[in-house]
Amino acid sequence: MALPLPFDPRTAALLPPTEDLPLLDPARLTPEALRERFANPPEWEADTEVERFWRAAQPVPAAVLVPLVIRQAADGGAAVLSVLLTQRTAHLKAHAGQVSFPGGRKDEDDVDARATALREAQEEVGLAPERVEVIGELPPYITGTGFVVTPVVGLVQAHADEAVALALTPEPCEVAEIFEVPLAFLMNPANHQQRLAQAAGLDMRYFSMPWRAPGRDEDHFIWGATAAMLRNLYRFLAA
Repeated sequence: MALPLPFDPRTAALLPPTEDLPLLDPARLTPEALRERFANPPEWEADTEVERFWRAAQPVPAAVLVPLVIRQAADGGAAVLSVLLTQRTAHLKAHAGQVSFPGGRKDEDDVDARATALREAQEEVGLAPERVEVIGELPPYITGTGFVVTPVVGLVQAHADEAVALALTPEPCEVAEIFEVPLAFLMNPANHQQRLAQAAGLDMRYFSMPWRAPGRDEDHFIWGATAAMLRNLYRFLAA
């Protein structure tokens, strides 16, 4: 049975922006530019690398896949990219009902973080490893629940019959929903909320990036580790 959070992340206090961050040039969000950036990374600093609450004594190696889905524009223009995410099922012991990337803990047979991320993505959403062009990794992110998570970034070319969504099969015990969010939305710092909650006498600060798809009645509430890793991706691309 999943343990409830000690606070509601959706209703925690919004903090005012502390920086006037630039909007990324759309030219930086093309497949070619992303490949080049990871091949020749700049000097940069992540916003968040360690969660400062719920610290575990012995963190466990893990990895997630950050799948960037490529679709050609209907008018033949520049390709449009989106980020594939999952909504976890409500009964899980860890992060129940939350938005996350496909991923999980490292298995003994996984040779590296890339192997973990690709295996977990195949198991959770049915994304075949051969469809993923891995272009790089972001710095490991240490969660308060005890995981050292390496975000592995990969490009996935949508097929002609996948104009709306990739043809994937979620693992019903782990994934309630698969959805995509435009990369441009997630890389816009105006959409990066900073929130403050209090639990057990501690101040807990975190990022959130609520996304409401067209025709949907409520937001997908992207927050915590997933939002922090997306924020770090923004920092990496903006450097």
